[in-house]
Amino acid sequence: MPDNAATAGLDIPDGERAALELLERGALEVEGRLVGASNATLYCTIKGGGAEANCVYKPVAGERPLWDFPTGTLAGREVAAYAVSRAAGWNVAPPTVMRDGPFGPGMCQLWIDLDPEVDLVALSRRSDHAGLREMAVFDAVVNNADRKIGHLLPVTDGHLYGCDHGVCFAEEYKLRTVLWQWRGKALPRRSVEAVRRLADDMAAGWLADELSKHLTRREINATRSRVAKLLKHPTYPYPSEDWPAIPWPPV
Repeated sequence: MPDNAATAGLDIPDGERAALELLERGALEVEGRLVGASNATLYCTIKGGGAEANCVYKPVAGERPLWDFPTGTLAGREVAAYAVSRAAGWNVAPPTVMRDGPFGPGMCQLWIDLDPEVDLVALSRRSDHAGLREMAVFDAVVNNADRKIGHLLPVTDGHLYGCDHGVCFAEEYKLRTVLWQWRGKALPRRSVEAVRRLADDMAAGWLADELSKHLTRREINATRSRVAKLLKHPTYPYPSEDWPAIPWPPV
């Protein structure tokens, strides 16, 4: 089992466990670059132990400096987002690890093939999609500053993944998303239970220890505060009056 795959204390399905092992230990071969991404995002084949898959590799060296996030931290934030997603049981973020690659250390994430029948714009506007509602709670916990329509990854079995979690976990409230349709409404019981699991895991120490590999102590404490606030007031958050509500471009 990979040591840095954000899995301590978790019951990981066998298929996901194998994906994490492949992502961390497999041989990476760069096939091309996703040119629409603002940071270096490389489409790769990864092979090892008789297994093969496609993945996204984002080297730290290819990150564009941002005014509001420390330089060189975006890849680690994606790994931290995977840890939160898995600990809560949301399964929003695809399997993600930090590893060395052809261009140095970076984030490596399993490639997700989209269901071509799903209209992403129409999906983003739905208010009756359970996976989308859980994603909105996940984004509130990790303080996602960039939930665009193009970051929704529906697959053919009906599950919904999300990607591009590099600008999460800021100390200040920076939630910026296209998923505001539930603002002010009560969280479903299932979401409250997931947030409570996160609170328990943070209190137990292992999740905070895992996050500390990629986040500052103040960012971890801010995450604790967001979790506690959602448990005290179990409602979807409202947009900030001091921060743009929707990322640009929204797609």
